[in-house]
Amino acid sequence: MFALIESRAVAQSPAEAPLPSFDVASLKAAPPPSGGYRIDMGSVEHGTVTFENATLSQCLRFAFRIYTDDQIAGPDWMKQRDIVFNITAKAPPETPGAQIRLMVLQLLTERFHLKIHREQRELSYLALLPDKSGIKLQEVKEGEEPKGGIQFRAGAIELHRISMTALTVALSNLTGEAVLDKTGIKGNYNVKLEWTPDDRRGRGSASDAEAPSLFTAIREQLGLMLKSQKGPLEVIVVDHAEKTPLDN
Repeated sequence: MFALIESRAVAQSPAEAPLPSFDVASLKAAPPPSGGYRIDMGSVEHGTVTFENATLSQCLRFAFRIYTDDQIAGPDWMKQRDIVFNITAKAPPETPGAQIRLMVLQLLTERFHLKIHREQRELSYLALLPDKSGIKLQEVKEGEEPKGGIQFRAGAIELHRISMTALTVALSNLTGEAVLDKTGIKGNYNVKLEWTPDDRRGRGSASDAEAPSLFTAIREQLGLMLKSQKGPLEVIVVDHAEKTPLDN
C-alpha cells in the first residue's frame, strides 16, 4: 500500500520523552522467507498498522520517515533479509500519521530494548529543484473543492492538494532514495505523473514505450527535476537492539 504522511515524523528519541503506545499490538519474528515473498514495510489503514517480512531497519525507516538504509546505522543483522518480523498494531481510526509513527517507535523500543541516538553524516540524496523549462504545477485555488486523496498504480500517480514537502515524500517512496525539497515553492498543488517503470522499459506495450522514465516525467510533466547531491543528512544510530524481541 502506498502511504503518504507529510508531517515530519518523530520529534524525540526514546530517551527524551515517553512516547504514545498502541492499545493492541502484535510483533513476532517471521520465518526466514524463501523464493518470492511479499514485503510490507509499513502500511496504515483506518488506524491499523501492518508490517510483513520487514527487517528492523525497515521498521525504523517507517517510524522515522526515512527512505534509505544508509540513514539507519547499527548491528548488521537489522538489515538481513533472513531476520524479519510481522507486526499488527491498532490505534483509533482518526489517529494522525505522525502519532502512528511515534507509536511504532515506542513499540520497537519496548520489544527490542532499543537505544538510539542521532547524528549528521555526509550522504547522497536527490534534490528536488525547478527545471529550466519552467514550473508546470497545477496550484490549488482558494475555495476549490478538494478531490479524492491519492490514486496510485504502476507507472502512474495522482496526488491532490499537496505541498512540495509532501511531494518529496511521494518521490522518496517511488525512487527509494532520500528526496529533499529545494524548490522554494510554497502552496498546495494537484500532481499527476505518468511514466514507464524501470522493470517494464524495453519490453512493454507500445503505450509503455511512449511513456517516459520517472525522472523524465518529473521534468516534462511538472517542470521539476531530481538532481543527485551530497550533504549532511540525519542518521539514526542504533547503539543497542535485542535480536530476539520480547513476546507479545
